[in-house]
Amino acid sequence: MSTRQQEQASKEAISRNDLIDWIAAGEKPSKKWRIGTEHEKFVFCRETFDPVPYEGDRGINALMLGLMDCCGWEPIFESNIIIALKRSLCEPGANLSLEPGGQFELSGAPLSTIHQTASELDEHLRQCDRAGSRLGLGFLGLGFAPTWSLAQTPQMPKERYKVMTAYMPKVGSLGLEMMYRTATIQVNLDFSSETDMVEKMRLSLSLQPLATALFANSPFSDGRPNGMKSRRSDIWRDTDNSRTGMLPFVFESGMGYEAYVEYALNVPMYFVYRNGRYIDVAGASFKDFMAGKLQALPGERPTIEDWADHLTTLFPEVRLKRFLEMRGADGGSREMICALSAFWVGLLYDSVSRAAAWDLVKSWTQQERQQLRDTVPRDALQATIRGRPLQALASDIIEISQEGLKRRNLQNTAGEDETLFLAPLIEIAHSGMTSADRLLEKYHGPWAGQVKPIFKEAAL
Repeated sequence: MSTRQQEQASKEAISRNDLIDWIAAGEKPSKKWRIGTEHEKFVFCRETFDPVPYEGDRGINALMLGLMDCCGWEPIFESNIIIALKRSLCEPGANLSLEPGGQFELSGAPLSTIHQTASELDEHLRQCDRAGSRLGLGFLGLGFAPTWSLAQTPQMPKERYKVMTAYMPKVGSLGLEMMYRTATIQVNLDFSSETDMVEKMRLSLSLQPLATALFANSPFSDGRPNGMKSRRSDIWRDTDNSRTGMLPFVFESGMGYEAYVEYALNVPMYFVYRNGRYIDVAGASFKDFMAGKLQALPGERPTIEDWADHLTTLFPEVRLKRFLEMRGADGGSREMICALSAFWVGLLYDSVSRAAAWDLVKSWTQQERQQLRDTVPRDALQATIRGRPLQALASDIIEISQEGLKRRNLQNTAGEDETLFLAPLIEIAHSGMTSADRLLEKYHGPWAGQVKPIFKEAAL
């Protein structure tokens, strides 16, 4: 989740056109399209397999201080507390942030190739190991915390999370589970025009359940199987329906920036950032904010930076800001982090692949898309769409993505193109066995009904 580094000077958001123009300013010609990969992982104590609190000699704060000391990261403060890290001005624009339960997230720099994404990830994991090993800390690539309860999970000292923690139980039964016990991989991709954005958003929303199935990696909670392949994805179904889901309006005629702005205006707010503090306005309308009618800030009107903040509090399966965010995947291994970027880049950054993939899904109805979304957390690739196993669709879509990456033909120093990063997905689609299936197989086999071996199996 994004981190405000300081109060930005920005103009007042007077009209809807100001809000629309802010999103439209993200348009880029294809030669400037970039890949931004974000990935969260759980931090755990290697001795006890317990979650790690913020404070203490071996806490999250100590981990961040270690990264500053060994690797040149710079602190981002909130009320004199380090709540994130950033690179210096002369380095690429990545940052490290804390999710509510201490999940450690790298928001990668916007990069040109997946080879660069892999290099960035490898360097990040080396740095985490360097700083974490000194403290006896490890990092876990899963979609859901496998053993510790919500009560055992520490809370990070970020003010926006306090607002969300108080509000979530009012709008869904699993919002706190989402905040404190889930982890995801995300890739952020560009668009060149309003039409290009709509095409990419419709395709990626349609295929987001397929991505959830391919990346399913959260079959355990509270030390036992939970009946799901992706518990993380299932939790989103009862978090806050006003700001989550498959966005049926995206598939209606007239979809564009204005339609998304109208949707976003109707999603209740969480907070407003003023003078270095997060002011609780949870449940209030951004429309009322524009009219100066917020009860907590009477007469105050939003800035464009407030609008940018508000968009980060929307959690649909695909999110639009000044780029598109693919949000359907569980946290996972190094190979799966790179595979997510490869999967979507091959589909969305090549017009031939995008058209071929759209031909396979364009006739799906809203009901069919939603039904697939609802069944995938439990069934993963054994889910069906129009009577066809999702595993078969996965093979077709991965092949289309592979062809798109071949046409990009962006090679590393060994002469390999980006298709190499699809290898784990090709194997999953061929076997029908997701990461979750493999873990459950080990739980019922060599692990003899124990979950703790996962801390070695899924360590990053």
